[in-house]
Parts: sequence; C-alpha cells; structure tokens
Amino acid sequence: MFTSGILRSHFRILAGALMTATIVTATPTQAASPAPLPFPFLLPPVASFEPPAAEPQTLAPSEDDATAYELPARLRRQVVNYATREAPGTVIIDTPNTYLYYVLGNGQAMRYGIGVGRDGFTWSGTQSVTRKAEWPDWTPPPEMIARQPYLPRHMAGGPGNPLGARAMYLGGTIYRIHGTNQPATIGTHVSSGCIRLTNQDVIDLYARVNVGAKVIVLPMDRRADLGRITR
Repeated sequence: MFTSGILRSHFRILAGALMTATIVTATPTQAASPAPLPFPFLLPPVASFEPPAAEPQTLAPSEDDATAYELPARLRRQVVNYATREAPGTVIIDTPNTYLYYVLGNGQAMRYGIGVGRDGFTWSGTQSVTRKAEWPDWTPPPEMIARQPYLPRHMAGGPGNPLGARAMYLGGTIYRIHGTNQPATIGTHVSSGCIRLTNQDVIDLYARVNVGAKVIVLPMDRRADLGRITR
C-alpha cells in the first residue's frame, strides 16, 4: 500500500506539471506594441527652390561709342537764318569759324560744326561732289605717307576708320567731307585739309547732298555770315 501511495503522489505531480505546461503553451505570447507615431504627423518643411541669381550681362563697348561725346551748343546741327545768293543744295565751308552750311533756300541753311585743316593745311576754292561713299575705305595719299610714314597704306571702312561713316569726295583733289571717330576734334583746326563732321552729322549731310553739288571753301581770312539760329 505504501508503494501505491507513492505512485499516486507522483502521478498527481506529473499531471499538475503537464496541465501547467498546457496552459502556458496555450497562452499566446503578447508581442510588444510598436511605439505610437506622433499625431498629427509633422513632416519637416520642404525647402523652396530658388534658381541661382543670374549674373548681370556686361556688354562690350561699341567701337562707335565716341559718338556719345556731346558737342558744344554752337557746334550742334541746327537750322539758322543764312542770307546767300547760292542755290539750295550748295555747301559752304566757313573755315575760320569751323562751320559747314548746307543751303536750304528761303534765307535758311542747316549749319554743322566741323573740323578743318590745321595751320599750313587749309585751302579755299570751289569744287563739286564727284563721288559719295558709305563707310569708305581709307588710302592715305602719298603726300600724307611722306609726312607720316607710320600710317597704314590702306584701311577698310568701319567704325575705326578715320573717314567715319560717310565721305563725299571733292573734284579731283585729295580732299573729302567725311565723318570722324574723334568727335572732340570738331571745332578745331586739326586735319590735313579734309573737312570732318561727327558721324551723326555726316550721315545727315550725306542724305541731303547730291553728286554734282557745288562746294565753296572760304579762306581763313574770309568769314561767312555766322547765321542766326531760328527758333
């Protein structure tokens, strides 16, 4: 009987152990819950796109920037009262006063400031316009080359050419009425005998003067009527 009691005791212990294991096995293990996300959802701000600032564009200076020079008032192109017996279309060069008059008729003329021949290079007389050219080439005459051997023998027309934007050739002489890329020389005695105007003024004159037009060049000791500006 003692042996039977021991066996029953062991059976109870084993049965209790099996039941406990069954209960533990049947109970699911609770998984750890993930940490809740913050609410409301806060996203980092999106940086706005800003294109890089454009570099300021720098324009290369024009070769004809010299034309921006402002002439003194007396040398600016203007219509003046001008008494003359010459026909409209005639050009009169007032050498001592550095003016060119284009006769309009009815007692008026268009007056331009000019540059004329330096001391020893002025001349006078009557010629006619035998040829006109836009952006003319320049070929210094032999006399000029002899005095200034460093000059180019030929220069193509363009903004850097000493003859400027237009030229009107006088008779069979070496002289011309032409533009200049040195407007500060208008009103001075600077050339080798040619008559120079600013490029803007020579373009204006060129459009008025016809081939065959009469050109009168007054000597240094004879001044034309200065003309009175019309208002």
